[in-house]
Amino acid sequence: MSPRPPLPPFTAETAVQKARMAEDAWNSRDPERVALAYTEGSVWRNRAEFVTGRAEIVAFLGRKWRRENEYRLIKEVWACEGNRIAVRFAYEWHDDSGQWFRSYGNENWEFDDDGLMRRRFASINDLPIAEEERKFHWPLGVRPLNHPGLSDLGL
Repeated sequence: MSPRPPLPPFTAETAVQKARMAEDAWNSRDPERVALAYTEGSVWRNRAEFVTGRAEIVAFLGRKWRRENEYRLIKEVWACEGNRIAVRFAYEWHDDSGQWFRSYGNENWEFDDDGLMRRRFASINDLPIAEEERKFHWPLGVRPLNHPGLSDLGL
């Protein structure tokens, strides 16, 4: 694979770029597209689930987005240094019964020299919300550039 800029070491500006690229890819809800940002042997901890490699990432994301309907995500950089970025995020979705949730979490990312993520550790909590409490109302897909971020929304 060719490099996926921006490359480490990250600055505050390039970390924000990398986080937005990840957000946009995840909002596509396309497991194959998302998996290309990770090394072949990428290691994840997502909640209490452990995933290794692109094939497992694709399978994991397929299951995730079959369960999490109308998924919309916002990521925000918390800190960065060298080849590591820490982000906080929130996403909204509903289950098959129509119950809406806002899922909050933190991720720690580590990248290889080509800008591919080789390690991802995610801690996530789900909060049931009423539909009228939703804050993410853009059409499915990439968040519009003028849509507020997490801090702007008070999250």
